[in-house]
Amino acid sequence: MELAEFNTADREAAIAVLRPCVDVTRWCEGIVDQRPFASIDALVSSAAEVASPFRSDEVEAALAHHPRIGERADGDSREASMSRSEQAGVDPADVAVQQALREGNHAYEERFGRVFLIRAAGRSAAEILTTLRTRLTHTGDEEERVVAGQLREIALLRLKGVITA
Repeated sequence: MELAEFNTADREAAIAVLRPCVDVTRWCEGIVDQRPFASIDALVSSAAEVASPFRSDEVEAALAHHPRIGERADGDSREASMSRSEQAGVDPADVAVQQALREGNHAYEERFGRVFLIRAAGRSAAEILTTLRTRLTHTGDEEERVVAGQLREIALLRLKGVITA
């Protein structure tokens, strides 16, 4: 959707455009309520401010339907399509890395009680695996901050793909 169209869309339609970026009601409504935006940069700046930080309950709600790293999102929704595109660097042909990611995902879920979240776009599977292993050493509080930051990065990256100049 073009920025001009987003700026003039009715409130519910504008919120619906943002939900695939990250389905956090406060974030979607906060952005929509600040319209109109003079530029994409102004929109992204506002979105970053509203997302700083995402609260624990918002992170947990957003992660409830987030696929594991290395697993392809099912369906034909806009969010599933974005997820598949973001994980393009996770090569399913690399069996050893895929196995290590599965094991790492399991260890992460056991330790922190949620799916491992990382901005995967532009990262290789090996880089993601290294980061996963490092994050397994975090305390719960440290990881809470990292996950909220990663969710923010993902939301802003997706926003830039959903709304254009």
